[in-house]
Amino acid sequence: MTQQPFELPHFYMPYPARLNPHLDEARAHSTVWAREMGMLEGSGIWEQADLDAHDYGLLCAYTHPDCDAEALSLITDWYVWVFFFDDHFLETFKRSQDRAGGKAYLDRLPLFMPLDMSTPVPEPQNPVEAGLADLWARTVPSMSMDWRRRFAVATEHLLNESLWELSNINEGRIANPVEYIEMRRKVGGAPWSAGLVEYATAEVPASVAGSRPLRVLMETFSDGVHLRNDLFSYQREVEDEGELSNGVLVLETFFGCTTQEAAEAVNDILTSRLHQFEHTAFTEVPALALEKGLTPDELAAIAAYTKGLQDWQSGGHEWHMRSSRYMNKNATATAPWSAGATGLGTSGTDIRSLLASAGAERLRAYTHVPFQKVGASRIPDIYMPFQVRLNPALEGARARLLPWAQGLGMLSEGVWDEDKLAAFDLPLCSAGLDPDGPPEALDLSAGWLTWGTYGDDYYPLVFGHRRDLAAARLCTERLSACMPVDGAEPLVPVNAMERGLIDLWQRTTVGMDEDGRRRLKASIDVMTESWVWELANQLQNRIPDPVDYLEMRRATFGADLTLSLCRTGHGPDIPPEVYRSGSVRSLENAAVDYACLLNDVFSYQKEIEYEGEIHNAVLVVQNFFGTDYPTALGIVNDLMTQRMRQFEHVAATELPVVYEDFGLSAKDRESMAGYVTALQNWMAAILNWHREVPRYKADYLERRAHGFLPDRAPAAPVSVS
Repeated sequence: MTQQPFELPHFYMPYPARLNPHLDEARAHSTVWAREMGMLEGSGIWEQADLDAHDYGLLCAYTHPDCDAEALSLITDWYVWVFFFDDHFLETFKRSQDRAGGKAYLDRLPLFMPLDMSTPVPEPQNPVEAGLADLWARTVPSMSMDWRRRFAVATEHLLNESLWELSNINEGRIANPVEYIEMRRKVGGAPWSAGLVEYATAEVPASVAGSRPLRVLMETFSDGVHLRNDLFSYQREVEDEGELSNGVLVLETFFGCTTQEAAEAVNDILTSRLHQFEHTAFTEVPALALEKGLTPDELAAIAAYTKGLQDWQSGGHEWHMRSSRYMNKNATATAPWSAGATGLGTSGTDIRSLLASAGAERLRAYTHVPFQKVGASRIPDIYMPFQVRLNPALEGARARLLPWAQGLGMLSEGVWDEDKLAAFDLPLCSAGLDPDGPPEALDLSAGWLTWGTYGDDYYPLVFGHRRDLAAARLCTERLSACMPVDGAEPLVPVNAMERGLIDLWQRTTVGMDEDGRRRLKASIDVMTESWVWELANQLQNRIPDPVDYLEMRRATFGADLTLSLCRTGHGPDIPPEVYRSGSVRSLENAAVDYACLLNDVFSYQKEIEYEGEIHNAVLVVQNFFGTDYPTALGIVNDLMTQRMRQFEHVAATELPVVYEDFGLSAKDRESMAGYVTALQNWMAAILNWHREVPRYKADYLERRAHGFLPDRAPAAPVSVS
């Protein structure tokens, strides 16, 4: 290879790598297996020398140091298969830019992963199909149905998102940072690797497999694996293969900086994600265990799984340091607990740098001084390509909202009053969100926005001020009980939030089937539970990790609820898998992130100066990069712009492909076009609302500065049991 494009940074890796004693057996087995599957001589992809040089046996022996010989051999075969798939797809479809052929190839692969092992599979037509059929049959009999479903989904994501990479190569398009992190998890395969960690250690309990703490463990593990790989593979991927899906290249492009600076920034994000992994394991997992009443065996399984993910991080790093597949010259190789020593498990770590740099970064997240005077929020030149239109029924909705809020008691609990309700003018937002809807639809939309905004204010003011996380959890539990999906009676409400939710739930779910009610309830539960997450950070005075913040911001903003309401009337017959497709989710996430970042820009003074808030993207960027307000604001505005341009790109280029892939009728395509328009209206309305209402303006904040803490305690919730 040519000269390295950058010097590898110093990596945060506090866990020493260990080597499985069954390495030689796994190497020998995987060589025989790869030849039997047709992956070596004659495949046109690998020769024996390629497999020997890549040394996947060494990778798996490092990343699964404690499993027995049979399990290690099986896991090694899985990694031989997945890397062969990657190279086979590159040579067969990426280099020729054959998307149609690539899609047909990928569409067959799920057929070789039946959940029910009695289901017949097709005759394999190539080494990838043959390998998958063999591995699936050898792996799943010892695993639960829940694990099979999760692992099959992770495998399909790993395979199918290769089309996303191929599309970007065809277009010469480099993703923005948020888009890249999301897509890299799927195409990079670390969630898939986490499934094999379960196979090697212990299955996580199905009851909590989808919970936030377990999801964050998997996602931070994934981001750590992928960002590390991006640093080591930049030269091979970007310079040799023409690959555009690399985190270093993404940041180099986004910031307009040097390759070395981008590499250092990627390493900073990698370190932050590992810190988030540790924070989740030590704080959120124990709280989850108490909340769910997990048994000792279930706790032991989660502990073994967590340790397995840590082993994978350290072992994967060690393998990257040694594999000929990657750029690894001049990488630091000092012992984790003593400077200067070298040897097994010592690559890229030393205690002095660990404490001096990573420790300082971790500490910085806890040292923010709240209520700093920052002055009026600075509003940059915001990119908005869509025009706002207002519903002509706006004035009537304004008039009807006041008695509704008063009747609920929302203006008499010490959190809001009539002046605040008028200043927030939420019907103005609704009028832009739904410019053509009837008055009753506008009233319902304004009610949901009012209820969600009131709850978002209520939690930090009431529970945060009292530092009462237990009461917040109880409140959240009761709110969930206000939304029965089976037609049962809701609980008896004791405060305005409960009364408002019961009223909105009953009005919204008229005519909905049980599945629709269940999805709507889940979207509201996600929002209210995220408010508890914010409180936990507030009590710790912890500024969130940037990736965790952006992803949780969607929940705190009520994105799932909003999108659920946006979809109403747009193609009820459209297959749910269309909405679940990567392109539609990418479209929605881009729109939601734009709106969330927009809110953070306008609410900076309100949150930082008057509320002592730490959940604001501008502050998160300031803390992470150690920069000032104007610089951080510029970064956030650039990211907003990129997310909007991504929305436009997906709508113009990716959705037509989705329509073809799913064979949508002309009527369904028209319905989906209506949904895109609804999202455009949604973003334009939110910007217009922020520009017009007093809620975020300096003069209003100064006048109401002492009105942010309730002057009386709201009605205390009681147990639902």
